Amino acid sequence: MEDNDKFVGDPMKSIFKNFINGILTIVPIILVIYVIYKTFLFLDGLLGNSLKPYLREDYIPGFGLLTTIVLITLLGWLSTKYVTGKVIRLIDHLLEKIPVVKTIYSVIKDTVQSFLGDKKSFSKVALVVVPGTEMRSIGFITSEQLEDFYSPLKDHVAVYIPQTFQVAGFTFLIPKEQVEIIDVKAEDAMKFVLSGGMTSSSKQKGKNKESTQKFLKMLKSH
Repeated sequence: MEDNDKFVGDPMKSIFKNFINGILTIVPIILVIYVIYKTFLFLDGLLGNSLKPYLREDYIPGFGLLTTIVLITLLGWLSTKYVTGKVIRLIDHLLEKIPVVKTIYSVIKDTVQSFLGDKKSFSKVALVVVPGTEMRSIGFITSEQLEDFYSPLKDHVAVYIPQTFQVAGFTFLIPKEQVEIIDVKAEDAMKFVLSGGMTSSSKQKGKNKESTQKFLKMLKSH
């Protein structure tokens, strides 16, 4: 009787294990496809919704996205020219002078430049000590020139500490000597934090694997 139960139980365990493996395989793929699809619809709709009434049946999905890319590229090219560049800088100057609007515009402009500009933020990964403990938190240097913001902070840096499973976080102003810059890719550090430390070095390949192992080794040394 026990042998029969074991005979029945083993296939059930195998089926359940394969089912879990299927979930682990398909769910990330479905979520990525869903995010890409929603992002495509949003970007395509920026200009696509305005073009559809004119093109009607001739409108092809993706044409709005293509038009947006072309216009942004054209605008970038015009910004390098003397006359059009002066006009764009004038508009930029006016937006920075209008009350309320200047605050919103400056935040958006600085955020975009921090990711895409020549001097990217989030490029330096740091370890900071949680006050009163031996625990450490992973953060990203967002500004090393705080003197322009407030002169007594000239010996401080701004460190952004992200939260697990979300992109929200906190910005702390920390003395430079209390911040340790570590040799880890910002991408690997962000994965590690957002996943709650579940990013496994065994899942990394090539340089990502080497970088993550170096990161984990550095954490252990502390």
